[in-house]
Amino acid sequence: MGKVTKRKAWIPDNKAVVRFVRTTFKLMFPFGEKMAEAEPHDRDGLAREHLLLALDSLADDREKIAADFLETLPELKKTLLRDAGFILESDPAATQLIEVVAVYPGFFAIFCYRIAHSLSGAGVPLLPRMITEYAHRETGIDIHPGAKIGSPFSIDHGTGIVIGETTEIGNNVKLYQGVTLGALSVSKGKAASKRHPTIGDNVILYAGSTILGGETVVGRNSIIGGNVWLTESVAPFSVVYHKSQIVVRDNNEFKEPINFII
Repeated sequence: MGKVTKRKAWIPDNKAVVRFVRTTFKLMFPFGEKMAEAEPHDRDGLAREHLLLALDSLADDREKIAADFLETLPELKKTLLRDAGFILESDPAATQLIEVVAVYPGFFAIFCYRIAHSLSGAGVPLLPRMITEYAHRETGIDIHPGAKIGSPFSIDHGTGIVIGETTEIGNNVKLYQGVTLGALSVSKGKAASKRHPTIGDNVILYAGSTILGGETVVGRNSIIGGNVWLTESVAPFSVVYHKSQIVVRDNNEFKEPINFII
């Protein structure tokens, strides 16, 4: 997609943005036996119509933007099917591909990210953020459209995941709920710099892990355990885990119950 000619932007119609996302999803994944094989052709023009409405306040060359975007859909679908297949392969609870596509919030968040990232890469202002924030509201998963994410990519459960703007994620990476890929500080002076971590290929990030900083690199084939707080790089093939102590006592030993209220 070529770069766009921007107008002085005002907020697009949010309903048009939601209709564009939902129409594009149905176009790419028509539910049925041949969902995976169906070519994403916008025969009735609905996806184009909704994209044009969403772009109305943002760019002068919206016709070209819409045409270029629709041409990317076959490749985007191939990428998303790899993502869905990876989720199916990774999650014992998943029984078939259509289940992942139809009901998994992680897949829907990835779908929204990938179409938003495509539009962001073409220089479209504001709309990519509106798309990923719609996914955020619907799924609890916050992925900035500027992040670079390889394929296949898996999000399991997903609630509370945050992936910052300059994050780079390799191929075959799995994230679980509550993972944060963030910055060490929120200074506006660092807006143009790499603020978020780099995650290598074949990495697993378990629930609640927090990885911060633009110079932080998680090497390939590493496993980051639950609740780990990481602000420095780890070598490939590392296993990083948080070790805590759990104490179990016989409550009968205490005359008064333990009160945890502060």
